[in-house]
Amino acid sequence: MTSTAKPAIDLLIAAPRGFCAGVDRAIRIVELAIEKYGAPVYVRHEIVHNRFVVDTLKAQGAVFVDELDEVPDGVPVVFSAHGVPKVVPAKAQERGLSYLDATCPLVSKVHRQAERLVAAGRHILFVGHEGHPEVIGTFGQVPEGSITLIETVEDAEALTPADAENLAFLTQTTLSVDDTAAVLEVLTRRFPGIVAPKADDICYATSNRQAAVKAIASSVDLVLVIGAPNSSNSLRLVEVAKREGTNSRLIQRAADLDFAWLDGVRSLGITAGASAPEVLVREVVEAIAARFDVTEREVETTREDIAFKLPRGLEEAA
Repeated sequence: MTSTAKPAIDLLIAAPRGFCAGVDRAIRIVELAIEKYGAPVYVRHEIVHNRFVVDTLKAQGAVFVDELDEVPDGVPVVFSAHGVPKVVPAKAQERGLSYLDATCPLVSKVHRQAERLVAAGRHILFVGHEGHPEVIGTFGQVPEGSITLIETVEDAEALTPADAENLAFLTQTTLSVDDTAAVLEVLTRRFPGIVAPKADDICYATSNRQAAVKAIASSVDLVLVIGAPNSSNSLRLVEVAKREGTNSRLIQRAADLDFAWLDGVRSLGITAGASAPEVLVREVVEAIAARFDVTEREVETTREDIAFKLPRGLEEAA
């Protein structure tokens, strides 16, 4: 009986990929809270948008809830990396709950900018996706009516603000760099006096991962993005690859891989959204290696060395 040789496939692994500093910090906050206080530790909303991460923390003693009302008295609660409206910590304080804020510091920076701009009499045009937790959290930092959501170029063209001379813009941190640039081009053309943030609101990790996908997309037949369907930055990576002319698929882990997608594929790009752990990347590579003769190469476009401090009270537990 003769064995059939496995077909060859080249894997180009994008770098940077996977966890960013904000995600690392948020997960560590939950882990340290469980160590310090004991289980259960409650978490309002998914700490980050990744089912594997959430299930792993559940196994350690985290309990995920949709609203603060579901948190019993006398137990600690953690707020997710996406940020929360001001009313949430205020309600926690009213109830005497001990809480830890795992909001990414880069999201918190956008919150503080929003407060300062509104205090200065500016109306904010916020570029983002309706319903995303980060958008809800940012809107909840300032009085109602202080911010208008802009999702598309069409929104930017159609906008008729009450006071076009006192505008500012901010953006969600996990947007498509190219799409956002197109929206901002319209806003700055239509409203030349609009105030821009001192630094780009789209975070370093989002920008770096999109650039890394661009670097490999034209060299492969298909790009696999490992990430959750509710992860904004992961969805943007799929869009970036497609914009480069390469088919792309979003999968949460190896079990979601349809090998029919790989028919005729000789070169495959792989990346992971900022909430997806490296273990899931290796799982996908191993699943492919079981059926193909794999040659693997990492393509690094930049190196990340950013880390964020933990909240006071957890630093000594680290």
